[in-house]
Amino acid sequence: MSSASAAERTVAKKVVVPAVTAACADRPQTGVRASVPGVVNEPINLAQKLALFDERFSPRIVATMNDYKIEVVKVEGEFVWHRHPDTDDFFLILEGELEIELRDRTVQLRKGELFVVPRGVEHRPRARNEAHILLIEPQGTPNTGDAGDSELTAVERTI
Repeated sequence: MSSASAAERTVAKKVVVPAVTAACADRPQTGVRASVPGVVNEPINLAQKLALFDERFSPRIVATMNDYKIEVVKVEGEFVWHRHPDTDDFFLILEGELEIELRDRTVQLRKGELFVVPRGVEHRPRARNEAHILLIEPQGTPNTGDAGDSELTAVERTI
């Protein structure tokens, strides 16, 4: 007979494989969801994706993760002052340099560096020369945040 107490046996029964299997019933045994739009089961070459377009400040979705879109974007010049009231704003510099102006300071970013603008903080990205950025944000989040319709407001596009 096992030396485990009744409480330990009860806890063990709560962490049962069938419960996990039921929660993941929509997923193949490999753990990768197949045939779901935006879900990637092959490597993505970000440089190749960036080579597919020339527009500045027009992000392209390369993958999704849960309810988030993972985007690449080319930037050059100044963007609009804006904030995202419901989400943080994630920037990872793939190539070049980016400045993110905040009302109280300017954050300088170089290749390989990242910065997260906290939700609700007004900011304006700018790049003196072309820079390539990886963004992660909730699906449906406009790139111009609360700035309203702007010539820089991008339509969500997947490549």
